[in-house]
Amino acid sequence: MFSFFKEIGKRDNVVSVAFYNLDNFFDIFDDPDTFDDDYTPTGDKKWTYKRYKNKSKKIGQVISKIGIEYAPTPPVLIGLAELENKAVINDLIKSKHLKEFSYDYVHYDSPDDRGIDVGLLFLKKHFELLDSKIYPLILIEEDGRRDYTRDILLVKGNLKGDLVYILVNHWPSRREGQEKSDFKRMAAAERVLEIVEEIKIETTNPKIIIMGDFNDGYNTASIKHLVKDQFYNPMERLKTKGDGSSTYNDEWYLFDQIIFSNNFLEEQTSGFRFKYADVYDPKFIRTWRGKRKNKPHRTFVGGWYQAGYSDHFPVYAYLEQSTSQND
Repeated sequence: MFSFFKEIGKRDNVVSVAFYNLDNFFDIFDDPDTFDDDYTPTGDKKWTYKRYKNKSKKIGQVISKIGIEYAPTPPVLIGLAELENKAVINDLIKSKHLKEFSYDYVHYDSPDDRGIDVGLLFLKKHFELLDSKIYPLILIEEDGRRDYTRDILLVKGNLKGDLVYILVNHWPSRREGQEKSDFKRMAAAERVLEIVEEIKIETTNPKIIIMGDFNDGYNTASIKHLVKDQFYNPMERLKTKGDGSSTYNDEWYLFDQIIFSNNFLEEQTSGFRFKYADVYDPKFIRTWRGKRKNKPHRTFVGGWYQAGYSDHFPVYAYLEQSTSQND
């Protein structure tokens, strides 16, 4: 399966980075300022503490296994979407499968109507956090109302001494139809490019990772506008061979993507180089039988509790550090 390294086994100069849409990772408490009422013990989902803790443990289990074929640890960086607040992240990083790794995180509350945000987990041993900030995405509907959506998170830090910038995204959905919502995702792409230009003013030839649930595939106008000449999208190769990270009406989609600035492809005298990207979809996070066989094992299907993980598979990538830097 893996042919991007000459030999099988873990290596100290390899790390993985990942992105995971957690599928409505709410706590059990009602926030009067958001539409989270369904995810309470008395709400439609009957979202009890037991169910919440089970989801936290299961998400932690998935994260703990991503990338460990070749990297000595789970992802050093993992972008997250559809999480409610700092409390759920704290519970996640202290859960059974993650507590040994000493993850820290970056999170800001966003103006999303449902109260779901993006965030970034990082391994403190390997990533030094230097700065972070959020950028709002201002979208105006035809009737003049603002569509409150997720902010874009920018994190700057040293990845084992290599300066990198990470942009975590969760772009507007297609709920009202793809064509009617296309302009929103195009606006999100333009906003990301504005942030990239700010980064380039601060740092010459910056190494940038753009990750997220874009609600658009690699061949859509918004992603093409984003990538253009200065970025590389390894997910294009994955989709052409039929892989996906989520399904809708029995069709697979690869809206979850990790995109790299072109300097991640260059030979490095020091720092990290992109090696490989894939969807993380082992059997244990798939539905095992029935009409949803091999699709993501979800927490809910409609109103029915499934005790699963998420309606998305994570995506991940391997980066290899120049051996000259480790000599």
